[in-house]
Amino acid sequence: MDPDAPRPQRDHASEARNLTRVQRWVLSVLAVTTIFHLVVGLIVAAITLDDPRPGAQVGLCLIAGAFGVIAVAAALAIHGRRPLSAWLLVGLIPSAVGIYLVSR
Repeated sequence: MDPDAPRPQRDHASEARNLTRVQRWVLSVLAVTTIFHLVVGLIVAAITLDDPRPGAQVGLCLIAGAFGVIAVAAALAIHGRRPLSAWLLVGLIPSAVGIYLVSR
């Protein structure tokens, strides 16, 4: 220990802010990943229906799109941002791909 060079004091508030930021990112990534697994499952189910009724495949893709929008809104809410924004359109991308694949 050198009395002329004391150890720097730790900034506990800054460490708490950094930990909170990391926790928010981990929680939002987990939430979005989990919900998007459901979205992909719905789209795969729509594609692999054996004898679908009219509109059943598109209906499953639209439900998948609703869950995609919910995933993006949840991530925005976790980060403390307004859930209603243009980013919600990102949640509709898997649904659009699913509708394209079903209609081929």
